Amino acid sequence: MKVWAFLALQATSVAAFTTTSHIVGGASSRQQHQRSSTSSLDASALIIQNKGGGHGELGYQLAKVLQENYKDKITNITILQDEDCDMEKEPFKSYGVDLEGVEVNYLPIGTGADWIDMHFMQNMLGGKRFSFEYVFDNASKKPVAEYKALVDCAAEWENLKMYCYVSSAGMYTPDADGPFPMPETTAVKESSGQYQFEQYVLEKKLPLVSFRPQYIYGEKANKFDYLDYYFEYILKDAPVPIPGDGSQIVSLTNSKDVACLLASVLDKEEEAIAQRYFNCGTDQLVSYKEVAELCAKAASVSNVQIESTGDEKGDFPFRATNFYVAPDMAKEKLGWEGAKNKLEDDLSSWYYKGYKERKPFIDAVVE
Repeated sequence: MKVWAFLALQATSVAAFTTTSHIVGGASSRQQHQRSSTSSLDASALIIQNKGGGHGELGYQLAKVLQENYKDKITNITILQDEDCDMEKEPFKSYGVDLEGVEVNYLPIGTGADWIDMHFMQNMLGGKRFSFEYVFDNASKKPVAEYKALVDCAAEWENLKMYCYVSSAGMYTPDADGPFPMPETTAVKESSGQYQFEQYVLEKKLPLVSFRPQYIYGEKANKFDYLDYYFEYILKDAPVPIPGDGSQIVSLTNSKDVACLLASVLDKEEEAIAQRYFNCGTDQLVSYKEVAELCAKAASVSNVQIESTGDEKGDFPFRATNFYVAPDMAKEKLGWEGAKNKLEDDLSSWYYKGYKERKPFIDAVVE
């Protein structure tokens, strides 16, 4: 379903553009879902969602958390969805089933088109009368084109309270000996697009809260590389190639827990803005070898074999060395209670089943 339609597009400008909006389970008219800044009890949230990948499920899960746990604070939720998402796949096909009352708008927010500026973007959001108190940006990669335009729009909203950005812990450049888990004060790669985007939001003097997650998995995800890697070898009764001795630690976090952590800024807004940067992940850390053992247990394989690849990473989905974060700061400053979902339980209850559905040939291999 493509909701935004180009009527004519010239080299440097849009000659005409039409837009409609869909409210899941609700009225189709935008007039019935206008965002208001006149009351603190009528706050609106804008979730900017990319087309998929490791962060692809976060917008869906965050909208659910806001509806279920913050309905007294957030009365209107809009998902600004990259129109290049595959509506036949999760989580996007579940928007219409699970997100009743959430407005979902589809825009070309992954094109990098340099002609998209703040005026164009504000029109696509519904015009000057539309603004939001809270922005959760799970799409922007660097401060260019439509990503820059969205920030420029937010800078004009007088009612904006927080601009929450889903960044990446991948920008960290720790020393070989740590400290680990990597704290928020760890040196970063300043050339990374996420770091540059954070700096642009600050340059625009917005109340930035930036989350730096690592490896995310989920039931409605559309990227499964991290854990599928293990099953590919285990179910062939082959040794799992892992760098080093397998004692390196990894943070693998269920998308539901990530969404809860993102939403926790609404509990302590001043503290969140003052701290600004938060590592985002589970507090249930495991080693590479333990991940192999948990995957084998989920597949009812009694003996998992590990093969060291030395310093070579190869196709291994994680870093060859220790590179992990923990949510200590979020627990301290935001009162986040920690992850509710355990990797071991998720692997046994739904992940392995989903893996076999994605790889229907695997039963024959196992037998």
